[in-house]
Amino acid sequence: MTPDAPLFLHRIPGPEPAADAPLMPYWSVTKTVIALCALRLAEAQRFDLDAPLADIGATLRQLLDHTAGLPDYFTLPAYRDSVARDDEPWPPDDLLRAALAQGRLFAPGEGWAYSNVGYLLARRVIEEAAGLPLDAVVQGQICAPLGLRSLRLATGRRDFRDLPFPGAQRYHPGWVYHGCLIGSAEDAARLMHALFAGKILKPESLTQMTAARPVGGAQPGRPWTECGYGLGLMCGRFGAAGRVLGHSGGGPFSLAAVYHFPDLPAPVTVAAFTGGGDEGRAEFAAQEAALGPRP
Repeated sequence: MTPDAPLFLHRIPGPEPAADAPLMPYWSVTKTVIALCALRLAEAQRFDLDAPLADIGATLRQLLDHTAGLPDYFTLPAYRDSVARDDEPWPPDDLLRAALAQGRLFAPGEGWAYSNVGYLLARRVIEEAAGLPLDAVVQGQICAPLGLRSLRLATGRRDFRDLPFPGAQRYHPGWVYHGCLIGSAEDAARLMHALFAGKILKPESLTQMTAARPVGGAQPGRPWTECGYGLGLMCGRFGAAGRVLGHSGGGPFSLAAVYHFPDLPAPVTVAAFTGGGDEGRAEFAAQEAALGPRP
């Protein structure tokens, strides 16, 4: 940690958080929630994860595990320039056209490439199948059953106004086109802990979610010693902490790392949030909290 990057952390099991715990931007941890909503709707037979999607040329499963071959929008210089100027977000269809104009990276199922565009499209599939906006789907499928009161989708600048990071005042959450959830560190940890306690998905759905494709080994400056990706889940190993399942995220002013550690003597879940631009900082904080004090 650096002196100017405060850490907000919640560990399960662990002490109760402060009653006035601030809200955090979840960034790409939102992808885990999108995948959970998709799996819950698939369990209810609202769609088939493996059915080809019209006009996309891939399946919903391929969108969720980043094997659809779609490009990302962060590679667009104009996108990065607009974010840096603190412009208003582009209309989603304009963003989608610009991103897809970069061309498909590979045939669906023939490779792996992290794509926020894929999750924008997955969000649209979920909203169409549910007949509801994403926030309402999240509230009904995830928040209400688990009693997560702080969680909600950020839709405008007002939602970032009171976040405990100075840069939040110069960023519109609409630039995260699949959506950016905000909520307490406690609710982030509770959500991930509940997932692996079997409180959200049926066992066969959880098995599908955690069936990870290997995507790399050790990562410089980060705790990863093995890396894989399932359905909205980063899966691998954090050295001595063993297996990890969860997601990291980052934006212009803060970082998130929410992980479950199943190999410890008693399974632990940690949500860590801090400022800056290095995802490894939040991931190392989660690892240290999971391992606990050392002799």
